[in-house]
Amino acid sequence: MRIALVSGHASPLAATGQHTGAQHLHVAEQAAALAAEGHEVRVYTRRDSPTPPDTVSTDTGYQVWHVPAGPAREVPTDELLPHLGEFGRWLAEHWQHGGWRPDVAHAHFWLSGLATLHAGRRTNTPVVLTYHDLGSAHRRRSAGRDPGPRGRIGYERALGRAADRVVVQSHDELGELVRLGVPRSKLTLVPAGVDETVFGPAGPVVPRDPARPRLLTVGSLRERSGFQDVIRALPAVPEAECVVVGGPPADLLPADPVARRLTALAESCGVADRVRLVGSVPRDELAAWYRSADLLVAAPWYEPFGRTPLEAMACGVPVVGTEVGGIAESVVDGLTGDLVPPRDPRALGGTIRRLLADRVRRFAYATAALDRIRVRYSFRHWAEQLTAVYASVSGVGQVATAAA
Repeated sequence: MRIALVSGHASPLAATGQHTGAQHLHVAEQAAALAAEGHEVRVYTRRDSPTPPDTVSTDTGYQVWHVPAGPAREVPTDELLPHLGEFGRWLAEHWQHGGWRPDVAHAHFWLSGLATLHAGRRTNTPVVLTYHDLGSAHRRRSAGRDPGPRGRIGYERALGRAADRVVVQSHDELGELVRLGVPRSKLTLVPAGVDETVFGPAGPVVPRDPARPRLLTVGSLRERSGFQDVIRALPAVPEAECVVVGGPPADLLPADPVARRLTALAESCGVADRVRLVGSVPRDELAAWYRSADLLVAAPWYEPFGRTPLEAMACGVPVVGTEVGGIAESVVDGLTGDLVPPRDPRALGGTIRRLLADRVRRFAYATAALDRIRVRYSFRHWAEQLTAVYASVSGVGQVATAAA
């Protein structure tokens, strides 16, 4: 099957760097998983620099095409809307006259959805959409303030109704879209997978003090990640250290406003000697950090999917997470980890303390977590589920399947 992934503002080529977002990684890993199953995959992303070639072939089997739409420089995501018409016209022209038309196009984020639907309608290409992040969810969590460009939520509603299928990553996101007005019949739940060649229980381990329990928390340095709640929970866990992985590289942390606030909070809570901010780390070193931890603590207030709990589970590390979004589904409470209410440092601290004191339960959680990853969240399972969605909207592969 010929598959186009459209990720206008998040190039998969940046996924191996230190300072990338979740969408970069998601698209890179989805493209690799699909290519490994024998599909012909092209990823289209906006050219944000004059340097890269028009086309880049990756060592995991897919191609990245740089689309000329707007200036060849970085543009803030919220300022990309005026350039999406040009992006969509380029895709339509390329698919009509470039000698390659996809059987299905999968757009990532609502902005990419606008360009992809424009091209899909002009080339009779079915369109699948994944939002990654919903403006309506942000509005509910921020006292009614609309995020991003004006009209974003209206665009999200229209896109969900116009796309042939919407792939969601959690039941929480599914419910949000139904409330937004997207027909339930268009929504299919497909949680992302984990690259078990990168994340596994065997491999290098970052050095640590064996006498002090290590809590690890990983993610972007932003308020909704809940790092402040982890720090506020530390006084209830007097022996443990907390290592925060994420944000800018270590040498830029002193200038980062969120990092400064977290450092000040640790001092005010009397735990500054037990909180360590290391900044971002290369992707291929992240598993070694997971393996060094007794627990991963994932305490966001809002998280549509939740990649880090899955990566930790794949490394055999139990998780204490907040009961939000995808985390509430990937972490089975009382089996692969423990779930607590969001924004509740008291509950978080008590849960961490009890789990650190119970070595047998941590071992049982780790064992069950590995089994859950292998059965439900493998790359192959992810690719097979996506392929079924693509076949249902395009018809490609259905005849062969029926004949078999």
